[in-house]
Amino acid sequence: MTTGKINVSVENIFPLIKKFLYSDHEIFLRELVSNGTDATLKLKHLISIGEAKVEFGNPVIEIKVDKEGKKIHIIDQGLGMTADEVEKYINQVAFSGAEEFLDKYKDSAKDSGIIGHFGLGFYSAFMVAEKVEIITKSYKDEPAAHWTCDGSPEFTLEPADKTSRGTEIILHVAEDSLEFLEDSKISGLLNKYNKFMPIPIKFGTRTETLPKPEDAPEDYVNETIETDNIINNPNPAWTKQPTELSDEDYKSFYRELYPMQFEEPLFNIHLNVDYPFNLTGILYFPKLGSDLQIQKDKIQLYQNQVYVTDNVEGIVPEFLTMLKGVIDSPDIPLNVSRSGLQADGAVKKISNYITRKVADKLKALFNENRADFEQKWNDIKIVLEYGMLSEDKFYEKAGAFVLYPTVDDTYFTLEELKEKLKENQTDKDGKLVVLYAGNKEAQHSYIETAKEKGYEVLLLDSPIISHLIQKIEGDNKDLTFVRVDSDHIDNLIKKDENTISKLSDEEKETLKTSLEAYIPKAYSVQLEAMDSQAAPFIITQPEFMRRMKEMSQSGGGGMFGMGNMPEMYNLVVNTNSDLATNILNTEDKTHQEHLVKQALDLAKLSQNLLKGEALTAFVKRSFEMIK
Repeated sequence: MTTGKINVSVENIFPLIKKFLYSDHEIFLRELVSNGTDATLKLKHLISIGEAKVEFGNPVIEIKVDKEGKKIHIIDQGLGMTADEVEKYINQVAFSGAEEFLDKYKDSAKDSGIIGHFGLGFYSAFMVAEKVEIITKSYKDEPAAHWTCDGSPEFTLEPADKTSRGTEIILHVAEDSLEFLEDSKISGLLNKYNKFMPIPIKFGTRTETLPKPEDAPEDYVNETIETDNIINNPNPAWTKQPTELSDEDYKSFYRELYPMQFEEPLFNIHLNVDYPFNLTGILYFPKLGSDLQIQKDKIQLYQNQVYVTDNVEGIVPEFLTMLKGVIDSPDIPLNVSRSGLQADGAVKKISNYITRKVADKLKALFNENRADFEQKWNDIKIVLEYGMLSEDKFYEKAGAFVLYPTVDDTYFTLEELKEKLKENQTDKDGKLVVLYAGNKEAQHSYIETAKEKGYEVLLLDSPIISHLIQKIEGDNKDLTFVRVDSDHIDNLIKKDENTISKLSDEEKETLKTSLEAYIPKAYSVQLEAMDSQAAPFIITQPEFMRRMKEMSQSGGGGMFGMGNMPEMYNLVVNTNSDLATNILNTEDKTHQEHLVKQALDLAKLSQNLLKGEALTAFVKRSFEMIK
């Protein structure tokens, strides 16, 4: 029997590992199963190149829980270790057998799927165990070895009587970690971290009901058998080529990832690149609508099919974190506990690739079936608009497929929109004016007035649209977006013709003074000469002030403090209307006040601004007028 000291630089390495290296103690199972997977994949590779003269068979990794004995067993059928290899790989903390293997066989083993990047993974066992045993037999014709350590730097290494190839790790679970002896706990961890490992993982058995024979009598009772409970899918969809998968395969995998998600995804994007880095994955576009507060962190990050995290910030561009799916890359730099990212230039390259791939896929979907793309627009627009704001590279490509719908459900790209509007909606200064509404119902009267002029009105109702149109205007100097209720229609798109007011300047001054006596200070009175058939009172919100306020409220942009400013409105009074003349000529101040308040309330009603006490007073006053 050999005894000795583990080669570590400090005596208290195990407390450090337990307290600081791994923030979640549950990681131990992921690490030990990953080690077993590596051992199996290494053997498979050595057999494939003729270096190991053994049968590979159908290896599994088995997890056993001995609740009474307070032990957990992790058993693999991989290449195993000799006593010398135990000395080398186990007794030298942070010596990575996987890295050495990949370096030795770097040309032939690059696609073998070997996981490890460092040798600390095994020692995560001491986070939950007071003693750890390794019983291992190499595929080589050498004796088995039995290594034991109680969490101190002291260990024992002696021959073992194991006859089958592979390694068994036995954890003697510590008193403060007895929760890991529960089957439900282990099952949950295996499903979380090892659900898509490339080697089948067995945890207990399950009862399977056999099908009923065709000639069975009516009272036949189906037979049942006990079969291995394999908890993982070793060949998940993202490891296959897109040509091997049907639409139903992608949807089936989505349901496997998100069993509690009952809505089908709109479409998916299959990622597959091997230069200048290796990355595979599938991203799904769920139905999102216009809600920016949706739950993120639904994309799962894997490394060689080992779950790492669902926080993919940095790898996936911010705007795509609203999607769902899987990304797998052996080239993503992780910290030593494999639980988070390290800062690295490769991460930015991966992020740029994903951005480009998503943009190319969206363009292809748009070109292949525009009608279907338009139908899905409202469910995906928030992601694309956010992407245009946050990623310059995406913004550059988005012009080919981002849509601008009208209130009549017609869809245009920006270039199509410019061509459509240039003849009728170019103002006297040569600027193209794009009219839009944020709420088709609330702004209905303004929309109808614009349509009577032959103008197109877009429906732009996402919470970040003010930011986006500000950016688009910055890149298109001869184009401006104006909400349809920000002024009366003749001022929105100013032409050369001017309407003459039938009131003199003196009469207009008198009218304005009378109006301001009854109009609340939140409204700025503006007198405008319009068509006599146009509405006498129109409430508008100045485009600049409203947009700055919206941008400030939705985060970023706008002007400091604007988000908390009270709403400001213009009251545009048509000086050519009969009502304006009546108000001007009415000598009875009480009647004049009733006319002004009634007209103002009607204008507020059309903007959905009449509420509470003011609405009650309006209804009462209206009934009084028609008695």
